[in-house]
Amino acid sequence: MLGALPEEIIFTSGGTEGNNLAIKGLAYSYENRGKHIITSSIEHPSVRVVMEELEQAGFSVTYLPVDKNGVIKLDELQAALTEETILVSIMGVNNEVGSIQPLHAIGEILAQREHTFFHVDFVQGIGKIPLVLDANAIDLLTISGHKFHALRGTGVLFKRKKVHLHPEILGGGQEMGYRSGTENLAGSVALAKALRLTLENESKKPELSEIRDYLLTEIAQMPDMTVHTKQGVAAPHIVCFSAKGHRGEILVHALEKEDIYISTTSACSSKQKLASSTLKAMGVTDEEATGAVRVSLSFENRLSEAKIFIQKLQEIIENLNKVVK
Repeated sequence: MLGALPEEIIFTSGGTEGNNLAIKGLAYSYENRGKHIITSSIEHPSVRVVMEELEQAGFSVTYLPVDKNGVIKLDELQAALTEETILVSIMGVNNEVGSIQPLHAIGEILAQREHTFFHVDFVQGIGKIPLVLDANAIDLLTISGHKFHALRGTGVLFKRKKVHLHPEILGGGQEMGYRSGTENLAGSVALAKALRLTLENESKKPELSEIRDYLLTEIAQMPDMTVHTKQGVAAPHIVCFSAKGHRGEILVHALEKEDIYISTTSACSSKQKLASSTLKAMGVTDEEATGAVRVSLSFENRLSEAKIFIQKLQEIIENLNKVVK
């Protein structure tokens, strides 16, 4: 399904473990070639925090800025590359605003460099945007089962055959020695089945995009709303927006009472109640970044549900504005 060899698939517990193994595993395996890594300023914490740890270990990390749409600039990537660069790690789809990075163009740049590897955090992209590993010159790619209705705690790290990683978990030598420990066989089988069902749903992508576009249009027309997801450069399943004067968790809890469940930007960091680092990197103000919420869609959602959501959202905002006044 991924166009990979069996020996290029490492089963993991999810995106966080996959990203840790890919980045730290490659860094420590090839540090004799160089200790420079390039990433973006809007990566998931399971990439960003790993980069911070590697900096403490003596590696140099370049964080590429993004434009107002949440996309890196290729000329800045080109300029950041040095003879010491061993890894470029860029997410395929941002988990907060849905921006899609130019993976093919990045791969073309890196394909000319024998000693620079390309890692993609594809957790939000799998099943939602096309993936061709060879055409994009991707050496390492992370996916997580829970993003396509597989069991939580399951995932896959694609590792091209030529790439060697320093293992994070040592022991009995399972997963070709890269991830020791008794494999979660049932979880891996369920993940493979869920992925097959997801890829068979590709015909539903236009319907998913229609729902996303409807939400973006309706929310943009509401007063004091700022939409952060940009049509044309975003995946079809993420909508991110802010309501002026209202914190994100207030909207989340108000919608919960209507049996509508969304999150405050990244679900992994929402408990910290901090302004979204992704939105701040896109030039959004602290107030708007703190108030941002994220709607995540799946192939099971329908336009009728989106219409109910807009109706309830309008009612909630009106009631909140009355309280504020």
